[in-house]
Amino acid sequence: MAEVAEAAAIKGSAAAAVLLMLFDEDEAAQILSRLEPDEVRQLGYAMYDVADVQVEEVSEALDHFVTKAKKRTTIGYGATRHIRGAMTKALGEERAETILARITPPTRSTQLEMLKWMDAKEVASLIEAEHPQIMAIVLAHLEAPVAADVLQLLPAEYQEEIVYRIATLGPVSNEALDDLEQLLLRGSTSKKQGAASQRGGTIEAAAIMNNVRKENEQRIMKAVAKRDKMIAQTIEEEMFVFDNLIDMDDKNMGTLMRTIDSSVLVVALKGANDMLKGKIFGSMSARAAQAIADEIEERGPIRLAEVMEAQKLIIATARRMADAGTIMLGGKGNDFV
Repeated sequence: MAEVAEAAAIKGSAAAAVLLMLFDEDEAAQILSRLEPDEVRQLGYAMYDVADVQVEEVSEALDHFVTKAKKRTTIGYGATRHIRGAMTKALGEERAETILARITPPTRSTQLEMLKWMDAKEVASLIEAEHPQIMAIVLAHLEAPVAADVLQLLPAEYQEEIVYRIATLGPVSNEALDDLEQLLLRGSTSKKQGAASQRGGTIEAAAIMNNVRKENEQRIMKAVAKRDKMIAQTIEEEMFVFDNLIDMDDKNMGTLMRTIDSSVLVVALKGANDMLKGKIFGSMSARAAQAIADEIEERGPIRLAEVMEAQKLIIATARRMADAGTIMLGGKGNDFV
């Protein structure tokens, strides 16, 4: 048991906790202040767990850290360019910009970051009497699951309006953010000139809607479609993508796969990760799965545009079957009655 404890003490959050406890209080506080709430909680638990760490374990944690640090060739040099390049290659320009807008360290201090430490009820109570545009800006600054909880706590008559405004939200000026901070947090801030802050968009709206209860999702999206059919369609396309098929159970997956032409599936799976491939193959007979796998192996390179088109075709089929009640797409624990 001691050997197991020792191995665990030098990995993951435990190793980070050991390193953090080597700093004095002020230094540790500076590090903690840069972390997200969940990370602070996780590190807090880990720090208690390693409170009686041995000298040998400290040495191993340091060795582990140094080894990992040596592999980070961009530390201190060109990190921003490296991160942006990697994100763009992995996610595409539009998705990368959306993610980077959230994770790039701010060039200005904003009290809106304090919203991350509040629960959904607190946020909802702060903005429930405000203009829908203010509600939209606030929700766009929250993580999608929290934003979805807040959205469902706000008056039902505003929910469609808020989702639409999030989907069409443009850059928000620093001046507007300063005014919003004063309004939300009852504090005074000085006006600052600077670049606009980008939040919102259909990807952001889709992420929020993916965390909304099914009955609310249908009502809100129907109302958004009445206002702007193209915006509603774009949000829906972003809400359910090919990788989301992983959430389906084997029975529903099998029903869907039986309607898909094998030539389409071969192309679509060229761009799929191994876990999703395994999920899809597991819903088929061993013979059918092997035939598809062999054909994928035999096919040469396929243009990304063709792969995306095949995946969109399968997703469109899945949506139609879900709307007809033939299958359940899964992914939301409260979709059952």
